[in-house]
Amino acid sequence: MPDFFFFINEVLWGSIMIYLLLGAGIWFTLRSGFIQFRYIRKFGRSLKNSVTPQPGGLTSFQALCTSLAARLGSGNLAGVALAISAGGPGAVFWMWVTALLGMATSFAESSLAQLYKEKDKHGQFRGGPAWYMARGLGMRWMGVLFSLFLLLAYGLIFNTVQANSVANALRYAFACPEWIAGTVLALVVLLTISAGLKGIARLMQWLVPLMALLWIVASLFVTALHFDQVPGVIVTIVKSAFGWREVASGALGYTFSQALMAGFQRGMFSNEAGMGSTPNAAAAASSWPPHPAAQGIVQMIGVFTDTIIICSASAMILLLAGPVPHSSETAGIQLLQQALMSLTGGWGAGFVSLILILFAFSSIVVNYLYAENNLIFLKLDSRAAIGALRLGVILMVIAGSLLSMPLVWQLADIIMALMAITNLTAILLLSPVVTLIARDYLRQRKLGIPPVFDPARYPDVKAQLAPGTWDDLPRQ
Repeated sequence: MPDFFFFINEVLWGSIMIYLLLGAGIWFTLRSGFIQFRYIRKFGRSLKNSVTPQPGGLTSFQALCTSLAARLGSGNLAGVALAISAGGPGAVFWMWVTALLGMATSFAESSLAQLYKEKDKHGQFRGGPAWYMARGLGMRWMGVLFSLFLLLAYGLIFNTVQANSVANALRYAFACPEWIAGTVLALVVLLTISAGLKGIARLMQWLVPLMALLWIVASLFVTALHFDQVPGVIVTIVKSAFGWREVASGALGYTFSQALMAGFQRGMFSNEAGMGSTPNAAAAASSWPPHPAAQGIVQMIGVFTDTIIICSASAMILLLAGPVPHSSETAGIQLLQQALMSLTGGWGAGFVSLILILFAFSSIVVNYLYAENNLIFLKLDSRAAIGALRLGVILMVIAGSLLSMPLVWQLADIIMALMAITNLTAILLLSPVVTLIARDYLRQRKLGIPPVFDPARYPDVKAQLAPGTWDDLPRQ
């Protein structure tokens, strides 16, 4: 069975996903007018605007922290270690490329989610890929298929990845039995998800910045202690990215394809750009200024923070500690614990465990939110269905703490590819709408006025929108 999953993984990622991700990232970079590079200097202003509360949804900052909570999971820690283990230091370079291109893809999917959102029975905005597939493409069947993939991925499989990493970390650092770690984590998750969308969003707007800052500060501290090695690490990352072997220095050689595939797989698992998960959080926001592109720009910050900052922090610790084994059965999180211990001493393993618990907990909680959101799309949001989903999440957290690491990652990669193929197909078909959104936003910015989306300017798009979503906004 593991060989079968490995074969499917190779086909999906080696023959489809790498080209689809690269193509979509380049396409949306061009179609949006290189928006990720044009607005990277203005991220601060976008964040300042994102805290303004608006009726009917979360603030943009809450939506950003919620989406970051899902991104900042074991992929930023164990995933980076596994990427370097499988593809060498060059995998880090391709993770960076994934992020830079993925920012444009994230802009596209998040802007579409904002555009096609609608209010639920409680007056809360809801939306995501399933909604823009149904409304924008008129393909509800495609939205149903995506929702089923997402329920399988975020309701079940991805939570096993998070729980597995936590259990391995606690066993390595504190000799804590896996079943105890899984059970306690499951109970805390159950208590938290009972707070609902707004309660979880309020928690994440405080927890996510704190836990990200803790990990960044730790990495900067380690980097400062070994600053003389940093230039060599950066050179190694770039050389290894293209398969240039440094035989003279005794470094292990990695092929270009190994680095590329490992970087793209782990990069996408971490930042989720193009996978179709982030739009579920983006749609819940009431953006200010009231324009779909505003939320797309805010969500680009999430991709940048996740991969360029957080994953790079993990990579620096790993590579400063010395060569990461080319082939190892050691769990990814243990590789990171061993690296930090070798650089700072015995406290490193426990500190990595603490960070991982925070990352994994927040990720599992928001994974549940995404799954619940798609139950609403499927019109299966009865009390019994939501109770069944919560039970499934809890059972998979416990089971994940006991499963073998290779099997968990193989399953996660397969379902991630299936989700992404469905979502990327949809947003590529909707790329004329993405272009329209980007140009409308940039036009108003160029005129020096706060952008406001007026659907009356675009009758064909207006006919696809939920009634009342964009009709009662202030006009210039």
